[in-house]
Amino acid sequence: MKYDLEERVVKFSKNILFTIKKITVTQMNTNIISQVLKSATSIWANYHEANWASSKKDFRNKIHICRKEAQETYYWLDLLSEIEELYKNELRNLLKEAKELSLIFNKISYTLKDKEAV
Repeated sequence: MKYDLEERVVKFSKNILFTIKKITVTQMNTNIISQVLKSATSIWANYHEANWASSKKDFRNKIHICRKEAQETYYWLDLLSEIEELYKNELRNLLKEAKELSLIFNKISYTLKDKEAV
């Protein structure tokens, strides 16, 4: 089975969009929704840029941003899942994927640091 991280990140971003589109925007969730959309779509944008990086340093920096954005997305999804009962299961699935992406980008970051130390 071929593993394609870019495909997984694209799917995650699109699933965020499809889920958020269903949620009625209220005064309570407006900022949270905005933050989820920014951080989740930033993962995709930065990973795409990492794959076209002009240097190893540029690649490492973009991967680091992906990790941070995945962690931030996890935080905002966790808050949103607490106030959106109707979509709690969908949001929890996205939360799980945000956590897994965070761990993947964390591993890539540490692997890059280990290679630089040699």
